[in-house]
Amino acid sequence: MLRRIVPGLAAAACVLGMLSTSGADPAERLSTTADRQSINLTIYNGATSLVHDRRKIVLDTGANHIAWRDVSAQLDATSAVVDDVSAPSGTFVREQNFNFDLLKPATLVDKYVGKEVTVVHDVPALGRPASEKATILANNDGIVLRYADRIETGLYASHLVFPSIPENLRDRPTLTLDLDVAKAGAHQLDLAYLTNGLSWRADYVAVVSPDEQKMALHGLVTLTNTTGTSYSNARVQLVAGNVNLTVPAPSPAPYLALGRVSARPQQENFFEYHLYTLPSPTTVANAQTKQVALLSASDVAVRKTLELRGSTTYYTSQSGDLGAKLPVEVFLAFTNKGGDLGVPLPAGVVRVYKNDSAGLSQFVGLDSIAHTPRDETVRLRLGESFDVTANKKQTDFREVAKCTFESAYAIAVANAKDAEQDVLVIEPIPSAWTITNEGAPHQKTSSSSATWTLRVPARKTTTLTYTVRTDGC
Repeated sequence: MLRRIVPGLAAAACVLGMLSTSGADPAERLSTTADRQSINLTIYNGATSLVHDRRKIVLDTGANHIAWRDVSAQLDATSAVVDDVSAPSGTFVREQNFNFDLLKPATLVDKYVGKEVTVVHDVPALGRPASEKATILANNDGIVLRYADRIETGLYASHLVFPSIPENLRDRPTLTLDLDVAKAGAHQLDLAYLTNGLSWRADYVAVVSPDEQKMALHGLVTLTNTTGTSYSNARVQLVAGNVNLTVPAPSPAPYLALGRVSARPQQENFFEYHLYTLPSPTTVANAQTKQVALLSASDVAVRKTLELRGSTTYYTSQSGDLGAKLPVEVFLAFTNKGGDLGVPLPAGVVRVYKNDSAGLSQFVGLDSIAHTPRDETVRLRLGESFDVTANKKQTDFREVAKCTFESAYAIAVANAKDAEQDVLVIEPIPSAWTITNEGAPHQKTSSSSATWTLRVPARKTTTLTYTVRTDGC
């Protein structure tokens, strides 16, 4: 239950409250989507959303009892706020209740436990009436009925007839409102609430050029609605950023290819996040996943790298052979700036394709990206090279002093391709370290890593040798 009083009107609200309770309870007034003036959905990266449902409802002076139908079945009742947009100083919410126990056979039987119903026997039997009264004693793993002369479990060739639908059982999710109103007439009421069941994510499709120097990037917004309610002609806004929401992550979305975007969502900085507003209203139906264009960029410069990454474990012990035909990982990188890019990229999955010799696109890998500001670099790990592999072994090892070790390595990188390849050999080295001898110059790419760039000719093998001294004390 939520009480909301417009500041400065507490006294008037109390008077209205006394007036509204002085007479008989008002009849329930049903509000459906036919009363709806507008619907706005603000959807966060998690499964939580803010809904603004604005409706035009005729209210009486004094007490009003409104059944607001077609709200989300996953509505957070503690978050619901009702505002009278047309008369903010003349409406007071006394009480509200969320009825989410929906009408279905099982719940109807549960509501009639301890009450009398009519049992109609569909198959005539000798000595048995066509129908008879019975009281439902229980509905736990099956129904228990007490007749005038016996107790039975289950229904055999029979069905139940109920005299009415219980008052607190609704056919759709419904929020009931008890309002005190100063002036009768048509009022515009705005119901705002948080709900689970609406989620969005960004999905990207990248098509790499034949020379692997450029790519086309298409962004899609994937919306999923499992609230139990459809939102027709809704204004949809999306918040990108890590808002503190304790909700489950959305399920993976299907892939849909798009051409260029005719109207991309409007983007604005919003608090510490980014807010996207879809260019036109859209219907988000219940039990539906739909995709809307987010962005389209062509001729995006990319850089493919082949990388062999080592381990910290073999620098302080004698290891010998460290692996044969070790996989070399494939990465694709681009910078989020220039051309049609240079916009905040919401977190999502990037699926990468390349056309084969017949012009047919083939899937070459995918990776997830985090929320990426403009001008930042995106790196995608796509898989492992088939034709470029490595053999690695430790050729020497000795303990120079306490906690100080010197070890030598040979890394042979083989290239079975018909073109030369550049391979990055990245070695994480623990403790304080010094390269004392090497067959090719390295770069100290961090305090704990050395990187070599090896050019491996076509159908040849290039071997990197180096010696490193580590001091762990």
